[in-house]
Amino acid sequence: MAKIAFAGLGNMGRGMAGCLLSAGHDVHVWNRTRSRADALAADGARVADSPRAAAEGADAVFVMVGDDVASRAVWLGDVGVLAADLTEGAFAVECSTLSREWVMDLSARVTARGLRYIDAPVTGLPPAAAAGELVLLVGADTADLDAVRPLLAPLNSEIFHFGPVGTGTAYKLMINLMGAVQIAAAAEGLVIAEQAGLDLDQVRQAIEIGQAASPQVVRNVARMVADHHDTDITFSGRLRLKDVGYGVQLARDLGVDARFGQVAARAYDELVDMGAGDVNESKVIDAAREKLVGSEGQA
Repeated sequence: MAKIAFAGLGNMGRGMAGCLLSAGHDVHVWNRTRSRADALAADGARVADSPRAAAEGADAVFVMVGDDVASRAVWLGDVGVLAADLTEGAFAVECSTLSREWVMDLSARVTARGLRYIDAPVTGLPPAAAAGELVLLVGADTADLDAVRPLLAPLNSEIFHFGPVGTGTAYKLMINLMGAVQIAAAAEGLVIAEQAGLDLDQVRQAIEIGQAASPQVVRNVARMVADHHDTDITFSGRLRLKDVGYGVQLARDLGVDARFGQVAARAYDELVDMGAGDVNESKVIDAAREKLVGSEGQA
């Protein structure tokens, strides 16, 4: 079994680290809020005081944090992973959803240290993370991916290898941008249905069996109709806005204007401005309602 460091024990990271621990690996964990490691420690994980301490002598380092800023803090600096004495040829597995610009920068820093970088953002909800049933969206050298597969196995039900480093992140940003557009459009559609006097629960049922039904739309429409945003948060509006921002920037870098993505970004920006960025992203329906109130006020 391998010595594995895992940094970032949020809703996804806790489950992922638990799967690696259950597979018999020697797992050393770090999280900014130390108490989030308590349950893993009770199951045998070793809790470190810094990313560097967790990574000392590791065969692989997994990171699952919220954004570029948090990722930089984990990897860089005197207490970052790259300051540790890792096993020669160790794997750096970055599972966070990050900007492609930072992923390419980080991978260069990692490979300069003689380590192997695996660009591996994920799809799946926290229950899938805890069950080891995530889908990994990988950008990596083929030989590196083949070598790391046994360490990835406890985490996933499927791996999509899109090509070299950066391609996994490019796919993740593209698909999350599509999701943002779908969810914002679903919110707007429900407000239209509401104003037309339709029964929203019946609308929900029809959407679930209709052509517009994606898992994200179905899940979020159910929350919108139930007005269920403040508990059991699957994905916050603030995180969605972050992903949209990274996705729009990638599109622009590639010469795509991302007009629909920019509209979705405005909707989530309005949600955050309302002070609701940390509840479930389905709360974006209230941003759509706010626009309706504003237009009525102007009339």
